[in-house]
Amino acid sequence: MPNPKPHAALVAIGWAGLLCGCLDITAAFVTWAPKGVTPFRILQGIASGLLGARSFEGGWGTAALGAACHFFIAFSAAGVFYAASRQLGFLTRRPVLSGALYGIAVYVVMYWIVVPLSRAHRSPFSWSVTVVAIITHIVCVGIPISMVVRYHSRAADPASPRQRPAAMREAAD
Repeated sequence: MPNPKPHAALVAIGWAGLLCGCLDITAAFVTWAPKGVTPFRILQGIASGLLGARSFEGGWGTAALGAACHFFIAFSAAGVFYAASRQLGFLTRRPVLSGALYGIAVYVVMYWIVVPLSRAHRSPFSWSVTVVAIITHIVCVGIPISMVVRYHSRAADPASPRQRPAAMREAAD
């Protein structure tokens, strides 16, 4: 679906990435808090993907790097979904289903490709950690991205039901 407003893509990706990044990192903080892992340590853990174990010696600098990496990944995930939605219309027509599937895809890419190729220490496999991570990626990554992209796609498309006058919407339905 073509986008008549050139900046609409940046707006959609910006809001989707910001929402996804905030929800996902909050979920990580809440999930790991009962195990005694602090937000500071989680952010340093993200930075360890680039720096390895020495990221835990870097203080606030490596925590900030971890936050930057986290949001870079969130905005990248939003950008990939947005670009795919321009070619595959069902992604915006079925945002909950496509978002859930996209969340699973992001989980697979992150945990089975990116993390193993990074310098981060990988913990032993755990079903409970895996299930929580998949659910988190569905609820906090995939669905928010797809819903924001759908919202902004409909707002930018003059032919969308939200933009047409009520009489035209009724005639079409």
